[in-house]
Amino acid sequence: MTARGHDIAVLGAGSWGTALAMQLARNDRSCRLWARRSEQVADMKARRENHRFLPGFPFPEGLEVTDDLEGALASSQRLLIAVPSHAFVGLLDRIAPGLHGFDGIAWACKGFEPGTGALLHEVAAQRLGEDLSLAAVTGPSFAREVARDLPTAVTVASIGAEYGEDIARCLHGGSFRAYTSTDMVGAELGGAVKNVLAVATGISDGMGLGDNCRAALVTRGLAEMMRLGAAMGARPETLTGLAGMGDLVLTCTGDLSRNRRLGLALGRGDTVEHAVAEIGQVVEGVGTSAEVQRLAHQYEVSMPISEQVHGIIHEGWNPAEGVRRLLAREQKPEHQTEEPTEGPVGH
Repeated sequence: MTARGHDIAVLGAGSWGTALAMQLARNDRSCRLWARRSEQVADMKARRENHRFLPGFPFPEGLEVTDDLEGALASSQRLLIAVPSHAFVGLLDRIAPGLHGFDGIAWACKGFEPGTGALLHEVAAQRLGEDLSLAAVTGPSFAREVARDLPTAVTVASIGAEYGEDIARCLHGGSFRAYTSTDMVGAELGGAVKNVLAVATGISDGMGLGDNCRAALVTRGLAEMMRLGAAMGARPETLTGLAGMGDLVLTCTGDLSRNRRLGLALGRGDTVEHAVAEIGQVVEGVGTSAEVQRLAHQYEVSMPISEQVHGIIHEGWNPAEGVRRLLAREQKPEHQTEEPTEGPVGH
């Protein structure tokens, strides 16, 4: 790793990128936060906070902001990308010429490559080559709570353990715990699929279907996630850990979740377009639902809840009809390894 002035550059000054940059600065890591829009940078410099996405949370000492992407690359030892998943490939292509001297890159994006369903580490390896180490930061973590320095635990997944441990050490400290994993497939899959399932639970709550229904959707949604994970080579313990179940529970139940808020609006009769506009930020579950549907077909995995969410968002299906379809499915064993019985057992 070359000697550069800043420990790390965070590329993307939305709520999540800003919260991570604040955590890094609280850990005494000199950090540059890059934003695409010069007017946003000027406002953040003047206010010493991200008034647009995280108002009321002053920046710690050691956090600088810039709109100079090349300068951020040249002056930093590590990179952490925090942009919406649909912008990930475009940013990789922009930074690729400036990556000489870096050991690897990390990202905190949750989703798939639009149009292909590829996981982000697959995209990064294809675009940047096999020599760079890659790491993904994921898990149950609302940006606003990280900015408030409330207790949070995440997973840092990497193919090479050493690089993931380095990124985890940068983030770990105070109220923020960073665990490591070498299962990038499971970590990225869990972080993406949970957004679709959060839309489902939001729809249920928006329709007033009750706590029982929400619990059933979370549990059966986890089963869908694990079936797809098994087909794609994820480890089951990853999907029952922070990156899977942890993130799923948070996003399905916490009203800070944009995906849950989209579902709530749809369940109350709103349109996708109006609900997303009202939220005012990217709702990852919209695009991810199409990629999950693509992967379910590719791997021949049954994902009925995700299928209904896709139909409601992209095909204009009525949410009440989606509920009816799910409830009309035939009775079956809870676990696929069980064989159905033909009559009463044990008198």
